[in-house]
Amino acid sequence: MTQEAADRPARRFEGKVAVVTGASRGLGRALALGLGRDGAQVLACATDRSVGALEELDDAIQAAGGPRPTLVPFDLKEAERIDALPGALQERHGRLDLLIGNAAVLGRLSPLGHVEPTSWRSTFAVNLDANQRLLACLDPLLRQSKGTALCISCRVAAEAPAYWSTYAASKAALERMVAVYAKEVAAFGVTAACIAPGPLRTRLRAQAFPGEDPQAVPGPEEAAAEILDLLADGRLAKTPASARA
Repeated sequence: MTQEAADRPARRFEGKVAVVTGASRGLGRALALGLGRDGAQVLACATDRSVGALEELDDAIQAAGGPRPTLVPFDLKEAERIDALPGALQERHGRLDLLIGNAAVLGRLSPLGHVEPTSWRSTFAVNLDANQRLLACLDPLLRQSKGTALCISCRVAAEAPAYWSTYAASKAALERMVAVYAKEVAAFGVTAACIAPGPLRTRLRAQAFPGEDPQAVPGPEEAAAEILDLLADGRLAKTPASARA
């Protein structure tokens, strides 16, 4: 080991490979940046419309001394693109240690009777169906590395506020799905959990509360730091889905 390497601070996720969805902004970006800064090889996924933001994330990770991330711009509703991830990961890295399913859409806030079927299906396609497909496709790699799957939920799944039927139902279903998956893979050394951060200054929250002062809620960086602490020291498996990050 060179003196330079010996003097370098230990990085908690050194040598780990992580997939993060919704990585172009908000909590997903903060998580991807934190992982990369701490040594992880990050595959940062976001929509095709977010290429510029992904490139800024790339610059930020490298500026922090992390390995150059792989940018994967695609729509999570494109099932065939999800299906291609395991082969790409196996070829490029030979492993997967961490999956963070963070991407989400709000859908329409309205009385249940006014929810359009297309809005319902579109919200579930991103918030639930894409995560199911990611878990199914990446399950062999997660078992191989005794890895971790973390999906980001929301308090509305438990609180069920009026007019939030689509979003709340999709997140509640996500929590139950991940809870079942966690029991299926526990014997293989895989950890799977959901976590529901409190209010965060994100674009999704701004859509839900357009009149709110954004400075009145915390930025996503604090929640990301706490989530990464949970991942790094193994406390994630003991954290209930409704816990605040």
